[in-house]
Amino acid sequence: MNTTRRTFLRIASGSALAAPAATRAANLNGKGQHACIGVGGMGWNDFNQFKSHGKTEVVAICDVDSQRLARASKEVPDARTYTDWRELLAAEEDKIDSVNVTVPDHMHFSIAMNAVQAGKHVYCQKPLCHDVAEVRELTRATEKAGVKSQLGTQAAAGFGDRTFVHWVKSGVIGKIKRVVLCSNRPGAIEAYRFVGPRPAKPVKAPDHLNWDLWTGSAPVRSYAPNIYHPAKWRSWQDFGTGWSGDIGCHVFDATWKALGLTAPKTISAKVQDSWKKSPARRGDTWPQSDHITWTFPGTKMTEKDEITVEWFDGLIYPPADVRALYPGTPYPEESAMVIGTKGAMILPNGAMPTLLPGDKFKDVKVPKLEERNHYHHFCDAIHGTAKNESYFQQTGPMTEAILLGTIAIRTPDTLLNWDPKNLAITNNEAAQKLLRREYRKGWGVAGF
Repeated sequence: MNTTRRTFLRIASGSALAAPAATRAANLNGKGQHACIGVGGMGWNDFNQFKSHGKTEVVAICDVDSQRLARASKEVPDARTYTDWRELLAAEEDKIDSVNVTVPDHMHFSIAMNAVQAGKHVYCQKPLCHDVAEVRELTRATEKAGVKSQLGTQAAAGFGDRTFVHWVKSGVIGKIKRVVLCSNRPGAIEAYRFVGPRPAKPVKAPDHLNWDLWTGSAPVRSYAPNIYHPAKWRSWQDFGTGWSGDIGCHVFDATWKALGLTAPKTISAKVQDSWKKSPARRGDTWPQSDHITWTFPGTKMTEKDEITVEWFDGLIYPPADVRALYPGTPYPEESAMVIGTKGAMILPNGAMPTLLPGDKFKDVKVPKLEERNHYHHFCDAIHGTAKNESYFQQTGPMTEAILLGTIAIRTPDTLLNWDPKNLAITNNEAAQKLLRREYRKGWGVAGF
């Protein structure tokens, strides 16, 4: 890694964060200079979205897979290319204003935190970080640095999510007394959730993939085709955060904003028996189905001084009485249902909400909202022309709650008490240890 002396001294000493990039690196035509870290899979979409913003220029790209890097490079032939994100941040320190981090979950914190320390605006894919403690640290650092930030909850900018938030806050369905979230996509178990076991014999990684860089801060694991890279890494605890970690931020986001939720008081989870009864799977992979329950302090939008939020995924479905509130068939497979004192409302992920029962709310008007592009809104915020949704100070606490759910999954059938001020699960030592992981030697973050 070719690190400048200034960058090395800042990271090694854990010194004060650099000043925000703002327009420091912007070129003469006023375009912000952006670097894409991760340009495959979801990263390809992110790359194209940032490239399409009129006042943003993608000037650097990075990926551990040379095939993916070459594909992106054809689209922006003048952009500087890197395999190692550390080299990018060092070489581009005074040349870029912002980065997006679109890589497996276990590397989000290391990359995003170093970018923030360098004074860069940061867009990071969900679920922000792999561990609760990482989320807390990154959220604080972003606020301290004064940089713009955005979590990859694309639907947050859409008409559906924003209409849902408007109707809840306007009291259309009264005070909220119950929330049920779900993600029961047909075929998702087979496509994305691997049950193991870990491959018995090591396989050499293909020449186009730098497996050591891909592994990064996680424990050393032998490469295995079609098991980790490119898709099924989400199934493994070393690299991903399971289905609730992957999709939870999307489904939870509008409800979190609408109710003004804060840190939960308790968290618990039930999981599929086959996973729970398999020590090998419990130590390596995430279950294919689970049910998480949070108890939150009430807000001015809730009926009582506590509100229960439940999450269902895989083959564990929302209760029959909740599904009965929706008149159509089938029940929206990925959705948020809020039940109030005057009625209910369901928000299918990425779609418009429906007020229930329909006849009662037929005269409710859909609010007039300006059209927004999730990615462009972040770029506009950097240029000072908008306040973007999903900035880390807002989405960080939500992500903490979601990742506490993943800890509950790993300690099933146990009620966990949460002390957010002290970042502590107060009644379960095993769960407390899961708030942060040990990094592979040489991959830690200064000051953390």
